[in-house]
Amino acid sequence: MTAAAQFETFGPSHLVMIGVFLAGIWPTVHLGRRVREHPERTSRWFAVVLVAAVLPLQVLDHLPQNFQLGVSLPLQLCDLAAVVTVLALWTRNHTLVCVTYLWGLLLTPQALATPALAADFPDPRFIVFWAMHILIVWAALFLTFGLGHRPDWRGYRRTVLITATWMLLLYPTNLVLGTNYGFVNGKPSTGSMLDLMGPWPVYLLVEVLIVGTVWALMTWPWTRRPTRPAMTAT
Repeated sequence: MTAAAQFETFGPSHLVMIGVFLAGIWPTVHLGRRVREHPERTSRWFAVVLVAAVLPLQVLDHLPQNFQLGVSLPLQLCDLAAVVTVLALWTRNHTLVCVTYLWGLLLTPQALATPALAADFPDPRFIVFWAMHILIVWAALFLTFGLGHRPDWRGYRRTVLITATWMLLLYPTNLVLGTNYGFVNGKPSTGSMLDLMGPWPVYLLVEVLIVGTVWALMTWPWTRRPTRPAMTAT
């Protein structure tokens, strides 16, 4: 079996997957609107599909020949986003939906624009990476623009708190393991947008300020219209 080709950012396979992602946005929202009155079955099937997309990557990364301490552990925010999204789809809990919306529509698309991939299609890592990240964004759209769940300021505050807690826990974890998950302990060795935000820890504060501001702008429009009755317990 020949090895998969090297992945190229904005190469043919990247552009194809961006096209698949964009093509699926409207059908996903439309599906949510069609099942809005009785969403349980469809929402939970969506959760099952996402689990099926995430587990193979975890299995692959933890095989002895693939495991890398600084890469394989499920400590990145997208790993946590996948778990939160599955729970949000299964329960439609208000806080989980808000976290999925804010993480899924701001942070996850960055991975779609600049994928951290080495191998190209048909490598299993390529397939699972795209399946997981695309499904997280689609799920955020399905839950909000489709099913009609409305993010609010309470969900915003809880998302900020959860994200800050992840960063605070990740810092000592990276120190103990000698890793740099989330680039919380330092900038990546290759150039990135973080280089424009000052030295450590200034760039972390700038990043938090920018993300928090954009999340507020994403939340504000939902608070401008009458709120529907809550569909699940918070």
